[in-house]
Amino acid sequence: MNDQDRAFLTRLFKAAVAAADPAKALQGVLPARPRGRTLVIGAGKGAAQLAQAFEDAWEAAGNGPVEGLIVTRYGYAAPCRSLEVLEAAHPVPDSAGAAATERMLALLEGLSEDDLVVALVTGGGSALLAAPPEGLSLEDEQALNTALLASGAPISAMNAIRKQVSCVKGGRLAAAAAPARVVSLIVSDVPGDDPAEVASGPTVPCTKGRAEALAAIRAYDIRLPGRISRFLEEAPEDAPSPDDACFERNEVHVIASAARSLEAAAALAEAEGVPTVILSDAMEGEAREVARVQAAMAREVRRRDRPFKAPVLMLSGGETTVTLRGRGRGGRNSEFLLSLAMEIEGCRDILALAADTDGIDGSEDNAGAFADGGTVEAIRAGGVDPAEALSGNDAYTAFEAAGEIFAPGPTGTNVNDFRAIWVK
Repeated sequence: MNDQDRAFLTRLFKAAVAAADPAKALQGVLPARPRGRTLVIGAGKGAAQLAQAFEDAWEAAGNGPVEGLIVTRYGYAAPCRSLEVLEAAHPVPDSAGAAATERMLALLEGLSEDDLVVALVTGGGSALLAAPPEGLSLEDEQALNTALLASGAPISAMNAIRKQVSCVKGGRLAAAAAPARVVSLIVSDVPGDDPAEVASGPTVPCTKGRAEALAAIRAYDIRLPGRISRFLEEAPEDAPSPDDACFERNEVHVIASAARSLEAAAALAEAEGVPTVILSDAMEGEAREVARVQAAMAREVRRRDRPFKAPVLMLSGGETTVTLRGRGRGGRNSEFLLSLAMEIEGCRDILALAADTDGIDGSEDNAGAFADGGTVEAIRAGGVDPAEALSGNDAYTAFEAAGEIFAPGPTGTNVNDFRAIWVK
């Protein structure tokens, strides 16, 4: 891929990220100043930047002092004046996350009806808020997350289970703040933008009970540790329901989403003279299989001008999944793109970028990668067999060999996957 084409795809990514900029997202959604205290809590990979922007907006509106606690992923912190920012592990929780969550729950004790709790929630908060219920340990919660991440189940199924194995998820964090009013400002990273799914909905009432969690385990044949399975079968009570009195005065606002970010990228492409379509902002499924479908569409456009006429840029978002089969390096966007690169080999007029909008794809240092019809050849020239890399979930190594890694660093927001396929 030449530098000019790579720069165009990078501009699209930056436009998508900018559309979810925290300062822009907070415009028009600040709650009114309460009679009592204002407490801010937050969790997620973009929570610190959102907290920073909230402080600025709150002060600019002439409101009183705020206090509170934010937990984000290691390396994602941003300086705040009044709010404390702590870092913890993601995607598997650690003791730092457990300690931060314990402190957050302590902050919520003793609040009154005159107090306001502002919850800043972004993707990644589920792992960062670690609070196993009585009878289970942090090690159990770690084992649960590890099993879910390896299962290939969609995020909705994973969250249905996580909500039943926590003291904070599924609306329990908001319940802990009662009788204070809770206003949740949410940056969505889930297909469909259901606020109850973002970070497993710590401040949003749960509509999925224990029965649905058990159904998800059966449907996706998820292999959970024995202690977790027994807990789900025997011990837990369901999370508080939407009609629970603790939610009566609460508000929930989705302030940024994949849909808005894709629209911003499409507007930029059109302004630069590239016809654009948005396929979906809520695509799910196995990353390599979704890639094969989109590659087939791109080839059909190239050969027969259907379902769209070339040139065309096809954008999509959502959250694919990866079933772990090997011990390689790479996340879902890199795996998507490696599968796509193999399907478009030789089609040098098809170019693509797939990246996570938070800047980190899985647990590596890249957001994703670039690919075109010559990428597979470049991977082989770098000494890597692309088929073996895909089989072993080693997409990072493949794209590193080809020199096509995309690593913008943490972006300060998170509206999930960004995929751009350009048929020139």
